[in-house]
Amino acid sequence: MKVGILALQGDVREHAAALADLDTSSLPVRTPGDLALVDALILPGGESTTMSLLLDSSGLRQPIAERLHDGMPAFGTCAGLILLAADVLDGRPDQHSFGVIELAVRRNGYGRQVDSFETDLDIEGVAGGPLHAVFIRAPVVERVGEGVEVLATVDDRPVLCRQGPILVAAFHPELSADGRIHELFIEGS
Repeated sequence: MKVGILALQGDVREHAAALADLDTSSLPVRTPGDLALVDALILPGGESTTMSLLLDSSGLRQPIAERLHDGMPAFGTCAGLILLAADVLDGRPDQHSFGVIELAVRRNGYGRQVDSFETDLDIEGVAGGPLHAVFIRAPVVERVGEGVEVLATVDDRPVLCRQGPILVAAFHPELSADGRIHELFIEGS
């Protein structure tokens, strides 16, 4: 399997390193031609409004939307979660999400940069004990729809969710040396 990493802005290099540690090949996705070469896609952390605008200017929005709606597995971290969610509660009018996981999210819901934090998470269905998670200007999941499986929470708020081939994290697993979340994505793809 070849995993694409949306390479318009954000934590591209970190995701590529995490995949390499799992002996999984990856490809930076910057064009529709790149997208055609991959079996699954990671939408990394970064700045969701910037990424949304770059999806339009790169010509990637429609091809990604088509692949997602045809069942392509995707993994969104932080900003990537926002891009995949059904509802963005406080997005800009020109910001659009793909709507492939039935969640409502609030950008920067945990606060500003100074409110970023780290914590250990118990992940349902993932062996090996708690996973260290890094939250940087993280989105907050405000509503979880039917069919969405909540795999981890912080203060009773979902932070890792899955619906079919879509996995999303409010945190940055690519910033940890622990590859279990990337492995969960690969195994479910």
